[in-house]
This record gives sequence, structure tokens and C-alpha cells, in this order.
Amino acid sequence: MVALKVLFSAVLTLVAATALAQDPPALNPKDKLVVETILRLNDFDIESSPPAKAAMLRYLRSQAGTDQYFELIERFKLVDVADELAEFSLQHANETSGVRAAELLFKLDRGQLLSDIFNRRSSGSGDTPEAIAADAERAIAAVALVGHAGGKRTAELLLPLVAAEDAPAALRSAAVMAIGRRIAGQQQLLTLVSQGKLADDLKFAAANVLLSSDNPMIAEEAAKYLELPATADSQPLPSLAELVKRRGNVAAGAEVFRTVGTCNKCHKVAGEGKDVGPDLSEIGSKLAREAMYVAILDPSAAVSHSYETYAALTDEGETIVGLLVSDTDDAVTLRTSEGIDKTLDKDTVVGLKKQSKSLMPQDLQRLLTVEQLVDLVEYTMSLKKKE
Repeated sequence: MVALKVLFSAVLTLVAATALAQDPPALNPKDKLVVETILRLNDFDIESSPPAKAAMLRYLRSQAGTDQYFELIERFKLVDVADELAEFSLQHANETSGVRAAELLFKLDRGQLLSDIFNRRSSGSGDTPEAIAADAERAIAAVALVGHAGGKRTAELLLPLVAAEDAPAALRSAAVMAIGRRIAGQQQLLTLVSQGKLADDLKFAAANVLLSSDNPMIAEEAAKYLELPATADSQPLPSLAELVKRRGNVAAGAEVFRTVGTCNKCHKVAGEGKDVGPDLSEIGSKLAREAMYVAILDPSAAVSHSYETYAALTDEGETIVGLLVSDTDDAVTLRTSEGIDKTLDKDTVVGLKKQSKSLMPQDLQRLLTVEQLVDLVEYTMSLKKKE
């Protein structure tokens, strides 16, 4: 057996060295052969053969984002690709693959690569508005990724940002939302609120997190300090009967759907949007106007059987809420409201429970004025089945 392994290693090094001497295409067949050979050696030390490692790294770069890409990096603890992994996660921050890349960064003890991005402050000198905007987007993406992947380190990494007076409000608000993904983080936010240590411009984000907490004690205590407006302009919501009588603007409603209403983050229309909730391309042919308002204002009362929400509690105290994608003996996969598939080993899942609430926001009207709500319904009513 020892002799066989020595022979395998010798062949492996020879093939890898040959591949290294060439200018490899996007996918070099020799690099693939090296990787396949490595995988036959269960205890092969990738650091023992620089040519083999180089071939492995080239192969990985041709397979970025695939299951094997992540599996090989984790198996061989290839910290050499940490910078590339961080960049991949930022470029795909709103996708399952981006979150998976961030999770892998933390497993490799390289999560700091993400926190470095949002802790960096622009000097402002020589920066164009476009560059500043791009940096801000990357920083917010990095904060969100830490919220998804940071685990117990989430609050440790993000609480300093919440208190950073020189950080943009949008970035600090993103940090509040990310911290609030975990019950422990919610408790820390609640402490800041109750002690009067949370900045006023963060209270809306905190209210969104704490008042909707799955922990009723947190929600009840937060209600003593925080509140949300009935609508975006603080106007009371008209009765359902009154809303049904109103007519809006289809074009304006389409803009609400794509922007402030955040509908396209979970729903597709004509192939555009995310595949979390039902496809709404023909929803106007399926629901009456009154039912459309009910679906928006009270989504839990209208949730489809195929889109029931589940909550998974992990042994680290994290709660993942989403649509049940799969449930096997080994793992459970939930699709979150952001369209991210989170796969949890069954050994780490303390409980999995169907929720009475829809994954769709329960207070969407708080993001909209009454006029925007009416326009949104007018647009969805126009989405008819083509004859």
C-alpha cells in the first residue's frame, strides 16, 4: 500500500510539473487529471507537492462557484485562495454561492477579509463619486455576508461598526440588520436600545429587527422603546373596502415593485426577479383586487401550501427561516427571503418547525405610502395570462 501511494505521488508530481510548464487554458485537462489523482489519495498532503498544488489552484480557478470548488477548498484548507474567495462572495453576495463562499472564509479563519472591507474608511481625496458608491456597495455586501456567515462572531465584528460615528448610516443600518439575524444579537441590540445607546438614525432598522423577533420577550420589551409608522409617510392605512375602490398607475406600480416595495427580491415577473415566492407573471388573472390587497397586507392569511415557512434552530442559537427546499436524513435546506439556500447538517439542527407566518414581510405597507401601495396593486392586477 505504501509503495502504491509513493507511485501515485510520483506520477502526480510528474503530471503536475508538466501542466505547470504550459500556459493553461480555462480548464487544463492535465490539471483535471492531477485533481482526480489527488482525490484517489485519501490522506494526500497537498503541501508536499508544489506542482500538484499549483495544478489544484489553477483547476479551482476554472471551476469557481461550483460545488467541487467549495468542497476542494474546504477539504484541503486552501487558504491561498482566500482573497479570491472573498471577492467571489462579494460579487455574488445576494446568491447562495456568495454566502457559501463567505461561510468557507470563516471556516478557513479568514473572515477578517470581509470585515476589513467595511472597516476601511475612504480618505475622500481623489475618489470619484462612482468609486465611492462602488466601495459603499461592497461594504454593505460584506456586512450582509458576515450576517449570513459569521456565526457567533457576527456581533463581535459588527457592533463596533454600529457605534462608529464616522461610518455611513446605510452601512451602520446594514450592520444592525445583520446582527439581528441571531437571537443573541437581538438581545445585544435590545440592550443598546434600552440604555439609550443606539443612535436615532438606526432605530428604524432596530425596530424592524426587534419588533419582528421570533422571541416574544424581545419583541415585547422592544415595543417599550421602538415603533414603526403605519405607512412610509406615517399616514393611517385606509380600510380594505376603501383601498379596493381606488385605482393607481401601472407604470408607477412597476417601479414600486422593483424598488421600494422589494417585491422582485422574492418574486419573478416575466423571468426577472428571484425565485423565492410564487412567480407573479400571471397573478392578475388569479386574484381579485381585494384578494390582492390581502395577499400583500396579510400574507400569512394567503400563503400557498407550496410556500410554507419553516424555522430551523441550530445548536449555536441561530434561527434560519425560509422555505423548505429539502429535508433528508443528513441535512435540511431552507431558502431565505433573500433567495439564499442555507444547508444545515442535521447534527447541528436542534429543531425544525413549520411557521404560522409567511416568509413575505408582514408589514410591507410600512415601506410604502398609501399611493405607492395602490399603484403596486394596480401593477400586479395588470399581470394577466396572455391569451
